[in-house]
Amino acid sequence: MIKLKIDNKDVKVPVGTSVLKAAESVGTVIPAMCFMEGFTNNPSCMVCLVKDKNSGELFPSCAMKVAEGMEILSEDVEVKEARKEALELLLSDHVGDCEAPCRIGCPAYMDIPQMNRLIAAGKFKEALIKVKEEIALPLILGYICQAPCEKVCKRAPIDQAVSICQLKKFVAAIDAKANNSYFPAKAESSGKKIAIVGAGPAGLACAFYLTKEGHDCVIFDRNTNAGGSLRNIPETELTNQALIEEIDVILKYGVKFKLNQNVSQDYFEKKIKKEFDAVVLAVGDKKGLSETDLEKDIVLDNLQVDKNTFETDLKGVFACGSFIRKQDMAVKAVAQGKAAARSVNKFLSNEEPEKIHRMFNSKFGKLKPEEFDEYLKEATKDERFTPQNGNLDGYTPEEAINEAKRCMHCDCRKLDNCMLRIYADEYQADRRKYLTGERKSIKKYNNHDSIVYEPEKCIKCGLCIEITVNEKELTGFAFVGRGFNVRVDVPFTRSIDEALTKTAVKCADACPTGAISLKENL
Repeated sequence: MIKLKIDNKDVKVPVGTSVLKAAESVGTVIPAMCFMEGFTNNPSCMVCLVKDKNSGELFPSCAMKVAEGMEILSEDVEVKEARKEALELLLSDHVGDCEAPCRIGCPAYMDIPQMNRLIAAGKFKEALIKVKEEIALPLILGYICQAPCEKVCKRAPIDQAVSICQLKKFVAAIDAKANNSYFPAKAESSGKKIAIVGAGPAGLACAFYLTKEGHDCVIFDRNTNAGGSLRNIPETELTNQALIEEIDVILKYGVKFKLNQNVSQDYFEKKIKKEFDAVVLAVGDKKGLSETDLEKDIVLDNLQVDKNTFETDLKGVFACGSFIRKQDMAVKAVAQGKAAARSVNKFLSNEEPEKIHRMFNSKFGKLKPEEFDEYLKEATKDERFTPQNGNLDGYTPEEAINEAKRCMHCDCRKLDNCMLRIYADEYQADRRKYLTGERKSIKKYNNHDSIVYEPEKCIKCGLCIEITVNEKELTGFAFVGRGFNVRVDVPFTRSIDEALTKTAVKCADACPTGAISLKENL
């Protein structure tokens, strides 16, 4: 047995054990991408670097065997910086989007690609569920959203962007007209009450998501009908029926409305502050309000609002939407309503509200003209569908399916388990640090029944090559080329379905990035 120290912990392991596995034996997790148990360790990622305390030397822990008396540092500042640099070098050669541009462009961060794929598969209810994870008013927004997501759609320069808002409206309209509308499961009742001042898009969204968390919500509004600024939109853009149907869904979910109610300073102090555990100010248009209305009072006019958490300097009082700044896009107001609800929920749980963390996102920008056909491999080549009966009526089921099939699957199939993304996020890697010259052109090998291979996402760990060799594939994968230009490819100009006849799924499971991924993942 070999005795050594790792981060000042005494370790005893058999001869021949790697430093990586020795660290694991005492609960120390060292990041690794190119390592897999039972396979040759040819360090390529260098993310598993550790430091010899005595010599100061950095080395890959997956390939270095333990030695008597070693003293290893795995959490040293220099080690962490070296790992970060290794990740940044990998990212300099990485061409691929983690999240599709449409999702990043959506203020509500809706999983648009998933919605598209579910609609394309005819799974309309599942698509609606995916939409309502991020958007409380999908029917209304389907009519009036200015579609920032469509402006960044990678399909736009090829012909036209996918009609995302019409697709969202399609599934929401089915739900609104159903006798059993979809309602997300509510958390167990918290016994907490929240007052929301303002029944516009921000207030409605905030109430929806706080109700989902198990809280009781009451929306106060000075108007006779809920909807706020949405009531000012012409019938030619947003039908009154759609507005009524969507608000009715909010009502059925359990949100209470107290309409025709001005919230004056006196009412706020004597009624709301005493009866409610938290307050959200979501009043939009302040024009024409009486001097007794809350938002006109000098005290609340001077509220300071944290734009990351939507907390004000009054404890338990939050603000969102046009109360902070006039919102030109309803989808931004809805997104802020949900974000404010998240902070209120944390406050009511005695947790500190915090800014929403978005995972590291690799992106490569616009497609080159020579890449259009590569991306169209995963979509139909049809032009954008215009609803036969006009935009107000929307798509038929067949039209919706056809339009959804135009989506090119820009997002990575390994969003949640790509190790490059996970570690880049953990180490706050700068993907631009070592970018030089023109990027590589993207290719997609998708003529296999089970997998898609995208070489520009490969870190050249060689695991897939070893798998195909071990399983005695006739062709398999191989390193092709030399030096900086080496790549993992199918040799002898064979196709990928000829190369991987029995190891495709194993290769996809072993791949530490989204380079080799399963097709079946929606």
